[in-house]
Amino acid sequence: MKLLDIYSKFSDDIHYIENKLQESVRSEDAQLNDAALHLLKAGGKRLRPVFVLLAGRFGKYDVELLSHVAVSLELIHMATLVHDDVIDDAAMRRGQLTVKEKWDERIAMYTGDYILAKALTVVTKLDRPDIHRILSHAVVQMVIGEMEQLRLFYNVEQSVRDYLLRIRRKTALLIAVSCQLGALAADAPKIVTQRLYSFGYNVGMAFQIQDDLLDLTGTAEQLGKPPGSDIRQGNVTLPVLYAIQDERISDTVRRALESLRGASADDSLVDEALTLIRGSAGIREAERLAAKYIDKALAALEDVPDIPEKEDLAVLARFITNRTY
Repeated sequence: MKLLDIYSKFSDDIHYIENKLQESVRSEDAQLNDAALHLLKAGGKRLRPVFVLLAGRFGKYDVELLSHVAVSLELIHMATLVHDDVIDDAAMRRGQLTVKEKWDERIAMYTGDYILAKALTVVTKLDRPDIHRILSHAVVQMVIGEMEQLRLFYNVEQSVRDYLLRIRRKTALLIAVSCQLGALAADAPKIVTQRLYSFGYNVGMAFQIQDDLLDLTGTAEQLGKPPGSDIRQGNVTLPVLYAIQDERISDTVRRALESLRGASADDSLVDEALTLIRGSAGIREAERLAAKYIDKALAALEDVPDIPEKEDLAVLARFITNRTY
């Protein structure tokens, strides 16, 4: 079973959700409508909706009910991307101009706010206070994670624990609740729902670590944006934290980040720092930690029923640490 086989198996339901996404972001305001659809049409892996659908197979599968969860989660993810691009001053996303770049920062911020509001509207179509409560808690934690990232920009004294707590809130939690809420909406057994949450959490941790690795090791064509963007924005990620434990690398990286914090960045110094990080043991250490999270995710699946979607989830988990985009 390959990743494309999973998407093919659920192609009708994914297409249904894609249509629901388009319906949900349409607006009477022409500019808001164009900006929201621009982001949506830029594409994406739609991992969160796929996790919702797979988790829903462990209960009473109903794509219409599950679509309310899947659409809401994907819209929340999209809203954070729009806001992130403003904070990061990013010009490209998925190979396309960002909303900020195509319009301006104000339009981007309002578009992100609008998409988030629509996400909350969609999920209220489910008369499930438990789902509403879990989702609202996840959004609060995501914002805290984003604030922690801002607070720790350029800070090479932060610990690996600081980083892991940040990505838990910023990324892993939304993937965890994608699995949890898919199962809840389908009335899956409580123990299955708990195990799927654990699976999603560990996959989400590995997903963000791999994202941070790809930012250093990927190409612009693979990433749809310039590589090395994180460190140029002051975001000190796990491979960097591991790399600067090497005294031969630490001073150069510190000086590069200090220049980036100032009024005029030393591009040659930044390029040198990136080259050192890419050749360091920090890359391998981060890869090992991502693999450990995937092992934990697969272990969480051991106690769930042996239906075909169990293997589909395992395939998705393995894809996370092997992907190049």
